[in-house]
Amino acid sequence: MGEPCRRGRRRPAALAVLAVLAGVPACATDRPVAPLPVRPPTPATSTVGATAPPTPTAPAPEPSTVTPPSRRPAPPAPSRSRPARPTASTARPDACLGAVRYDLVLAETELALLKSLCFATGGVLRIRGIGPGQVTVDREDLVSRSYEAGVVDIRFVRTGTIVVTIPQDGRTYPITVVVV
Repeated sequence: MGEPCRRGRRRPAALAVLAVLAGVPACATDRPVAPLPVRPPTPATSTVGATAPPTPTAPAPEPSTVTPPSRRPAPPAPSRSRPARPTASTARPDACLGAVRYDLVLAETELALLKSLCFATGGVLRIRGIGPGQVTVDREDLVSRSYEAGVVDIRFVRTGTIVVTIPQDGRTYPITVVVV
């Protein structure tokens, strides 16, 4: 019969296997890998009877000069040229809201603090919580108004300056609206 298995003998064998495995890296190589060569795309135009010369491929860089992907620097950002700013006649001031809807909830807004607004043509001032016929404007030709269920919508259809008057708590508050 064979010799019984002893715990003392297995430990040195297991330690020897672990020592050998510890010296082997998890991946097969630590060498950086060169990227595959890439051919530029061929033109999609078809010419009958004409042949284009073969496109040369870029040679692969030497493995010693390639850095591993984790250590590569970030590629430079593409250069984007900014479009020229519009001329002063078409420029919208930075404080203008644009062609947006601005909700003015009278129950939550202190009208004494709101003196002026700026919109682009097409912007809408929506006043919530007011009765019909209470909101007035001094330039009817520059706006389109509607009222429904306690809400007044004033759409600014042409450029200019409009004074919107809103009554609240026995006072009237003028708000100057500039439309560009």
